Amino acid sequence: MKDYKKIGLTFIVALLGAFVAIWAYTSFFEKPEVITVQQDQAMRYASLPSAPQGEAPDLTYAAENSVHAVVHVKVTSKQEVQQYHSNPFYEWFYGDRNPRQQQPRLRQGAGSGVILSADGFIVTNNHVIDGADDIQVVLNDNRQYEAKLIGTDPTTDIAVLKIEEDDLPHLKFGNSDALKLGEWVLAVGNPFNLTSTVTAGIVSAKSRNIGINRVDMGIESFIQTDAAVNPGNSGGALVNMNGELVGINTAIASRTGSYAGYSFAVPASIVGKVVDDLKQFGQVQRALLGVMIQDVDAKLAEEKDIDVIEGVYIREVNENSAAEEADIESGDIILNVDGVTVNSTAQLQEQISQHRPGDVVKVLIKRDGNSKQIKVTLRNMHGDTEIVKASDNRFLGARFEQLTENEKYQLRISHGLKITDLSKGKLKDAGLKEGFIITDVNKEEVESVNDFKRIVNRADGGILIEGKYSTGEPAYFVFGTK
Repeated sequence: MKDYKKIGLTFIVALLGAFVAIWAYTSFFEKPEVITVQQDQAMRYASLPSAPQGEAPDLTYAAENSVHAVVHVKVTSKQEVQQYHSNPFYEWFYGDRNPRQQQPRLRQGAGSGVILSADGFIVTNNHVIDGADDIQVVLNDNRQYEAKLIGTDPTTDIAVLKIEEDDLPHLKFGNSDALKLGEWVLAVGNPFNLTSTVTAGIVSAKSRNIGINRVDMGIESFIQTDAAVNPGNSGGALVNMNGELVGINTAIASRTGSYAGYSFAVPASIVGKVVDDLKQFGQVQRALLGVMIQDVDAKLAEEKDIDVIEGVYIREVNENSAAEEADIESGDIILNVDGVTVNSTAQLQEQISQHRPGDVVKVLIKRDGNSKQIKVTLRNMHGDTEIVKASDNRFLGARFEQLTENEKYQLRISHGLKITDLSKGKLKDAGLKEGFIITDVNKEEVESVNDFKRIVNRADGGILIEGKYSTGEPAYFVFGTK
């Protein structure tokens, strides 16, 4: 009991000693100064950052690198206008008028173009210069030049121009196949005649077919972006963040005629090949598999008992085609070309369009559930591998030129060749006139002088020429080959 009292007394003494020490320190020594620190930044939770940590992409280099290589393309064309004199008595009975004379009316248009080389080769859209009688190119520094048309390809809506100048700023081609969805791109052009305009967006889709190119064998495999593009941007540049040309801006999806959210560009993989062909051969060397194709969707998969929705379905194989020669069959499904996956007709067209007749490609097909790789030697539209160069546009005493898309539209035809000059020769002797448009020779369609020559040179006997005058009046002529 004494021990407990002794321990309790010791505890009380120690406690009193502590109080006495605290009282003495606070009474006889200086009090500490309390400093409040005000922070400039708000407190943040470590696990929930209050703002994104990444930075917006810097597009200044790409813009500066491309804006000086994009030009303003101005075109002037002449349109024939039919004038009439009034004859009330005639019109009362027949509701028609008699033509008096034709006077040309000037039509002006504008678009954009991209300089591809220091010596003045320029790429633009075919629809920008289609039917133009005069083409002017204005550089970013306001220098102006008359441009020469090197060649056009309506199937891809691409045209190549040339101006006489050296040391021009120009763009290099980038890899459009490497573009990824969500990647930043710039559209550079001259919308509404506002020169040197740059807009930014992302890649929204690839290999898009929008049904705008309605020419025979037209190719559509557009890069879709949300970069603002308006009338006047056609033919301008689509560039990546490295300032490389990855596409030529061509179309917009709009009900008003102005930008409504989506724009479309021909990919550089197609543009580069077309430009090289036009510069080297004067016309595009179109390689074909020779098949009728369609996308594989749920409906087709059910109809044909296809286990996996993938690839491109072959509905029909053309006779004397590259596909027939390689033993490709209808019902086969093309999975890839040279290792590049194709899951739509647009993707397949894009891959094949990068080649020329005579090129060999590796095609992976699926047949009866099994995969098989086949080597295919591509052919041209005539069924051979010949590379065809542009001729001098003279044959049988006549000079020709290809029809513009506007002329085809006015005459409601899809093909044809117009006589622009006629001298002594078989065509003049047969009764053909300048301005006559040849559409078919021996029941075969003609689109170029090479087509005309090929049909005539292999003919055995007479030649039947069918066509129309510029008024739309049809006519035909016959003459012998000897």
